[in-house]
Amino acid sequence: MSNEHPAKLAGKLSMSAAERKVKDEWLALYADDAKIEDPVGPSPMDPEGKGHTGKAAITAFWDSNIANTNLKFEIRDSFACGQEAANVGTIHLSFPNGATALCEGVFKYTVNDEGKISSLRAFWELERMMATMTQPTT
Repeated sequence: MSNEHPAKLAGKLSMSAAERKVKDEWLALYADDAKIEDPVGPSPMDPEGKGHTGKAAITAFWDSNIANTNLKFEIRDSFACGQEAANVGTIHLSFPNGATALCEGVFKYTVNDEGKISSLRAFWELERMMATMTQPTT
């Protein structure tokens, strides 16, 4: 049994499963009524800015955002309070066409009493990420 803060541990496990592309393991970390806001607010991934709530919506989020992108998380700091942890870092993204980008942000995980992730709120700016985009060389 880990003595690590439950939200920090859940966040690490979620990031690890996403990096390794283990969808079932990743989904199992989330509560049935969990909500993902990545990023928080309206974006091309969530035009209404309401987030992705429930297992079906979270599964669809995986399929459209994680499944075809290689991710490497670089967390520089983490702050745990109550049942939440806010991680400060960069996600290194590699796309199928060979393009890469950096997504700097704050990634906040909240867990329920069972240690399942009930909320993931990612604070990052699309324009800032797009400014780091590199295209593949041909």
